[in-house]
Formats: sequence, C-alpha cells, structure tokens
Amino acid sequence: MGISSDKIREATAEALVRAGSSFTPGLRAAYARALEVETDERSLWAMRQFLENADVAERRTLPLCDDTGIPHVLLEVGELAEFGGAHLGAITEGIAQGLKRLPGRPMAVLGDEVQRIEQSQGLSLHSEDVVPPAFSVKRIPGDRVRITVLLLGGGPEIRAKTYRIFHKHRLETVVDEVAQWGIEAVRELGCTPAVVAVGLGRTHFEATSLMLEAMARGDLERQTPLEQQITEKINAGGSGPLGLGGRVSVLATLVNIGPQRASGVRIASVRTCCGIEPRRATVEVG
Repeated sequence: MGISSDKIREATAEALVRAGSSFTPGLRAAYARALEVETDERSLWAMRQFLENADVAERRTLPLCDDTGIPHVLLEVGELAEFGGAHLGAITEGIAQGLKRLPGRPMAVLGDEVQRIEQSQGLSLHSEDVVPPAFSVKRIPGDRVRITVLLLGGGPEIRAKTYRIFHKHRLETVVDEVAQWGIEAVRELGCTPAVVAVGLGRTHFEATSLMLEAMARGDLERQTPLEQQITEKINAGGSGPLGLGGRVSVLATLVNIGPQRASGVRIASVRTCCGIEPRRATVEVG
C-alpha cells in the first residue's frame, strides 16, 4: 500500500506550523552557548528577549515573527517509496493549510507579471495564497519520505548574496570573502544574532540549493572547524545582537560544499539568517 496523500497533507501542515512557531533544539543550544560567552549587558538582554519570545510563541502556537516567511520545501524520497504527482499536490495543499493555521502573514501579491512586480493590484487577504517555489528533491535509501519545511523571512533575503569568488587555490581566500560578506550583512540585518548559511558550488543554482540544504539539515549543535572559523571572523566585526555591540553577532555558521568546477572560480551563496532562523521542521511519512 502506498503513502496516503491525506497523511502527507496533514504532516506538511504540522511541519509548517512547527517551523513557524518554535525554535529547534539546535537553535536553543546555539543561544545557550552565546549567553555563556557574551559579556555586554545590552546584548545579553537582547538574546534573552529572543528566547522569551520563542517560549511564548511555542507555548501558544503563534508565529515567531510578524514576517512569517516564504515556505520552501525540501523532499527526501526513498528509492522504494511509492510517491508521485498526487503526493506533490498534497504537499502544496498542506503548505496552504499550515499557513491558515499558523497563521501566516497575507502577503501574496496580486495581478499579472507586470502588476506583481509593480505591486499595483494590492495583496491577497488570504495567507494560504503565499505559494511555495518549486520543491527540492533528493533520493535516499528506503521506502519513506522526509519533508522539510523552511520559512524564509524578507530581511535575510535582502542581504543574501550569491556571487563568484576567485579562490587562488586557497581555502582561506574563500573563507575570508565569505566572512566579509557576513560582516557586511549582519551590520545591516536588524534582528541579530544571525546564523550564517553558506553553499559553495559550480553554478548559482547549485550554490543556492546547497545553501538551502545547509539551512534545512545543518547541525547547530556541532560546528566543524571551518564553520567555527567563519563564525569567529564575523564575530570579530563587533556588531553584536541588534547591532548593540558585543561578542556575538553570529550564533553559528552552516556550510555545505558541493562538487566543484575545474576553474579559478567558486560560486558562493551566503544568507545571514535572522535571530529566529533557520525556521525549519522535518516530518517523515511512509
């Protein structure tokens, strides 16, 4: 017997609500580490406010932020799973149901292509009209399907960057460039401390996909030496939570390195997630 579309629809809706209303254990652990090393009283106050807000949101199942984000879906489909087009439709329906329950902010722009760019026809009043982009799909062993929902807020998107880096055959060159992008972004991002997500690939599409995978699956409780190095370089910039100064501008860094092209260039996608992100939740069905 195949996977029920109803089961997928409900699981997706639950994942969206959980992503939008609660911190992951990893994000809480990152804040706990930050509170241990921060010495600036104003910055400590700011981070405690983030945690208090998260406690209230989770307890009352309310959005972590008034910007409830654009939902992104990352699928991991077992090679033995009976999974098809109807299930993809059920995921889309589950996203809509989750946005109604959370509730999501009504921010779908109405109109044709030109009108949507100009935002001349206003907004839909229905939060469920915020549709997700195309899904990311990966094959995994087994017969089950894992669905990860990410909610991406607007502030980090404004400051995100996908661009080429001339690596000069040195990892340090890439690290320094990524860290500099991060320093500039956290200075402009209102809601810090941030989590920096980094994807390094051969094309802009691949680098951005790798960055999103880092957000969806990266481990905030265990940092690699490379991730820790980037975090320390950005924190040395001294911006601090909410720009108040201090030791912690960045809670952690999530790096995902994919295949690389034989050339002098690496494509990097860097997103400084705000202090409530990554907003993510994963469910498994089958």
